[in-house]
Amino acid sequence: MIRIDGKGLLLTGLFFAAAGASGCGRKEELQTETPQAQGDSIVVGFSQLGSESDWRSAYTKSIEEAFTEENGYTLVFDNGRQRQENQLKAVRNFILQEVDYILLSPVVETGWDSVLQEAKDADIPVLVADREVDVEDESLYTAWVGSDFKAEGTAMGQWLETYLEEQGRENEEINIVILQGTLGSSAEIGRTEGFEEIASQHPNWNILAKETGEFTTAKGREVMEAFLDRYADIDVLVSQNDDMTFGALEAMDEDGRTYGTEGEITVLSFDAVSAAFDLMEEGKINADHECNPIQGPLLSELIKKLEAGETIEKAYYVEEQIFTPENAAANRQERMY
Repeated sequence: MIRIDGKGLLLTGLFFAAAGASGCGRKEELQTETPQAQGDSIVVGFSQLGSESDWRSAYTKSIEEAFTEENGYTLVFDNGRQRQENQLKAVRNFILQEVDYILLSPVVETGWDSVLQEAKDADIPVLVADREVDVEDESLYTAWVGSDFKAEGTAMGQWLETYLEEQGRENEEINIVILQGTLGSSAEIGRTEGFEEIASQHPNWNILAKETGEFTTAKGREVMEAFLDRYADIDVLVSQNDDMTFGALEAMDEDGRTYGTEGEITVLSFDAVSAAFDLMEEGKINADHECNPIQGPLLSELIKKLEAGETIEKAYYVEEQIFTPENAAANRQERMY
């Protein structure tokens, strides 16, 4: 696996079986026509799963800034609006338009075999971006770039272990609720599995409930309101993205619950967008695991390698870390999102 840093720069990693040229908003409009390619520019079709969050907007911006005419590209953008059927249609349109490459950020992992086979039959390489795909034949896509979502969940569970030990609460009964992301998405699957593996090592950690907040502020608030009505004693909220966290904090404010560094409910979040840094500095979020959206430069680099006839590796992970109120102010400097 290859890793890149927070600015999208290539770092070292382990070799994966190579595949040749044959994975955290703004309201973007659907692309209905193929832009006129400029000279010898590389035409790239990008199926973005939606614009459900600040993180997703930062990801889209990273792609747009990397795949410009100045960099030798013509970008064909399509917003799937969180619906797989929209993305399937978009990919098939890209094939009909005979783009040179397809970038796919899939809303869910399964259901892509047929359309990816169509792209392969048309000799159009597909790079899967951000979330992963679960296909029987991995040769249907050329490479994947994104976050290690299970590692994120594991790291957050380990952070909670240390935090409770420092508070002298490692033997207390700890009641946990989980706001999951879109069910079936790579981020939801990985973050859930990683955190629950750590939780299973602690018999005193009780996961009271887990329910999808669909990665949106409105749904996050709605589900958290239901949790608060159902459970009088909640010690920890694990929210699988910042937008859901923002909604959950609104629900807790409305219900009169205290949270964060000085409150009764410990708040763990994912993505680490700018607004979450504000809340960490205010002590309202205890820990936030970065999900690095600056992936456009690496995707562009990989396409340029393919254009040059070079072999690329199969999987590339981005570098990430956990932020807390203690280090948020220092670490938010020079961040692009």
